[in-house]
Amino acid sequence: MNMKYVHGYDQRENIRLQDQASTLVELLHSDTAYPAGSRVLEAGCGTGAQTVTLALNSPLAHITSIDISESSLSEARKKVEDAGIGNVRFRQGDIFHLAFEPDSFDHVFVCFVLEHLERPVDALHCLKTVLKGDGTITVIEGDHGSTYFYPDSEAAHKAIQCQVELQKRAGGNANIGRELYPLLKRAGFSSIRVSPRSVYVDYSKPRLVEGFTKNTFTAMIEGVRQSSIEAGLIEEETFDAGIKGLYRTTEPDGVFCYTFFKAVAVKE
Repeated sequence: MNMKYVHGYDQRENIRLQDQASTLVELLHSDTAYPAGSRVLEAGCGTGAQTVTLALNSPLAHITSIDISESSLSEARKKVEDAGIGNVRFRQGDIFHLAFEPDSFDHVFVCFVLEHLERPVDALHCLKTVLKGDGTITVIEGDHGSTYFYPDSEAAHKAIQCQVELQKRAGGNANIGRELYPLLKRAGFSSIRVSPRSVYVDYSKPRLVEGFTKNTFTAMIEGVRQSSIEAGLIEEETFDAGIKGLYRTTEPDGVFCYTFFKAVAVKE
């Protein structure tokens, strides 16, 4: 896979992904369920942050979860075993070189993967090959350009932009959520439906304050501090002021907003 990023590459990132997954289960996954007996491919499962929910929502479906990283798969296997789930099998695999026969799956599920790929349309083409005719693909991605908050902070926007730029330099796209419709269209899918899934956080929602604003989004931006400074993207003082600005949104008068995009499309 032409992919420089691997989900769960260190323990801190693994924890952040788990916080994100557990906090956003209802928002992102409540309407994802597959029929009994259907074969589902989860492409790029990482450490299994979404796998448990996927399997629990479709207990009678047969789910195959693949990832390029064997260490991530080990983490995912443990999560599934600990949850007592028996309808998932794991395989090491590369989205660009899938070891499955054409038309092997009824459905494909891809979550927070395309944002890290240099060739997302090629990846969708590869996934379409193993999908049966009239089968569906579900794609979920975030979009950092959708971030806004109160009190506003110029330094916080600059810190966020560092993460966007670093991901771009690595071949990815942190603003890919808004592009799901054209990407799927270019890959030849039909009946494409995209829905924005907005996260709105204020002090009356303490679970989201902790799970999303602090432990998911701000933790992600904090994680690129050193890389951003070393790359000359930002001054140390400005970055730190930006992180302070993001934490400021978690106080009693603060507000934080972010939008994910979920697409469902069909292979003709």
